[in-house]
Amino acid sequence: MSYIVAIDGPAGSGKGTLTKVVAKELGLVSIDTGMLYRCHALAVVRNNIDLDDKENIIKIMDNIEIKLKNENNIQTVFLDGEDVTDQIRLPEVNNTVSLTSSIPEVREKVTELERKIGYDWLKEGKNIIMEGRDITTVVFPEAEIKIYLDATPVERAKRRMEQQARKGINETFQEVLESIMKRDKNDMNKKVGALKELQVQYIYINAIKL
Repeated sequence: MSYIVAIDGPAGSGKGTLTKVVAKELGLVSIDTGMLYRCHALAVVRNNIDLDDKENIIKIMDNIEIKLKNENNIQTVFLDGEDVTDQIRLPEVNNTVSLTSSIPEVREKVTELERKIGYDWLKEGKNIIMEGRDITTVVFPEAEIKIYLDATPVERAKRRMEQQARKGINETFQEVLESIMKRDKNDMNKKVGALKELQVQYIYINAIKL
């Protein structure tokens, strides 16, 4: 019988890296759900939608097509047929996604997409590993294995700086740290799908170096 591994935790805690490592070692299909929210945020940025314009932020979700592709444990995301895997990591998307993903109607639509992707793989007999900030509590609370991954804001900012540098994105450490802390505050105070440390059976990894 197929199973689900769910990995939760704040931005920059190493969820994506750990997911890739485990998926490769155990032959699981990995799904980065944050790419879906980032893809929606990119659409908001590209269409110059004001972040106070909740109606159009929600509406655009119905007017775009988001698809994930997973080959050899490498994930790419497509927005209306365009590969935007690199574009969704740009600073303007980083500064937008936590706000747009806080809107309940947006989360509901993306959650439906996450579940569809996950269940489609399960139906094919695949074991999946999915990471995001509400996977263990909202998207797949029934997951057989749940992991909460964490690290200090400073450590997470260092990792994000390294990621940005590899992609040719230049930001100061202070800018990255402030962005991390702002996202933590937003993610922990969302009305729907808020980041929550697991209170039941879980694996807690603090400041792990990946």
